[in-house]
Amino acid sequence: MITKEVLAPLAFIKKTELTGGYEGMRFKLYKKEIGEETKLGCVVWPEPFNFIKTPEEEKEYAEFEFSEEGIEDAVRWMNREWIEARERFEQAKRWNK
Repeated sequence: MITKEVLAPLAFIKKTELTGGYEGMRFKLYKKEIGEETKLGCVVWPEPFNFIKTPEEEKEYAEFEFSEEGIEDAVRWMNREWIEARERFEQAKRWNK
């Protein structure tokens, strides 16, 4: 499972997006400005392609509070997404080999 400890700190995400992967699932965490509010955006998609090359219908998005607690919520959400679509992500992982 993805853990908060393997992710870059919030200060990193303030400056640039954070991308990574886990067992066939790729993810991106990023700062999202909505008017005067700042959110933590999160998106997951199956391997093998990067964010730009992956069709939009293959991506799942969520938003969280832009805070340490928001990162924890995003980690929980990404892990739930992986569990719910495990077969899809594992198939993508096998395809990528």
